Amino acid sequence: MDSISSMIAEISHRKEFIDMAFKALSFNEIAGDYAEFGCASGQTFRCAYSAAMSFGHKAHFWAFDSFEGLPPRAGARDGHPKWEPGKMRQPLPGFLALLKEHGMAEESFSVVKGFYDTTLHEPFDGPRPDDICFAYVDCDLYSSTAVVLDFLRPRLKHGMIIALDDYYCYSTDQLSGERAAFLEFAANVSGFHFLPYRPFGWHGMSFIVESASLIPHTSRRISHA
Repeated sequence: MDSISSMIAEISHRKEFIDMAFKALSFNEIAGDYAEFGCASGQTFRCAYSAAMSFGHKAHFWAFDSFEGLPPRAGARDGHPKWEPGKMRQPLPGFLALLKEHGMAEESFSVVKGFYDTTLHEPFDGPRPDDICFAYVDCDLYSSTAVVLDFLRPRLKHGMIIALDDYYCYSTDQLSGERAAFLEFAANVSGFHFLPYRPFGWHGMSFIVESASLIPHTSRRISHA
């Protein structure tokens, strides 16, 4: 498969996953907002909007991104030959133009510009979502993903979907990136179980958040290794 065909296939797999996720959220009446962490060209963000509209879900859409590309690596677990500082940069005006071209009304979404160690930490006086039903994490780096998951921790709720776009991307000699951050996070969360949901493409994995109190005899918080 050539690179163009491979890219088209990846986009198709991601779109199929997002469609099924919003179908599940709508069918199960799991309300809340969609929050995307790492938006690049806005392709996934636009797919999510279209899927929500198709299934009648009333989510508000939150875009979290520096719009300056990846930050510098913060440690060994950020290591990966493809994750270079500044990569996947999409200036904010271009991102907004793509959303407008897609037909997204300004009131349907909110953009939080900046690196996560600022926008997801206190004190930050800008708007942020409190009720999230679908979190799409596309941070690549371990350090960025860890900050995002820490932000999501007090916002976890039964029926919520968490997707990690680069779950199966890691370095040659250790677990790193999103998978390392999520495994650590899941092992240190009390009150919730993370049910493996749907893989997408060769790189992504998703989980449904379940209240542990509703699951009898559950001894593990995450069953997907």
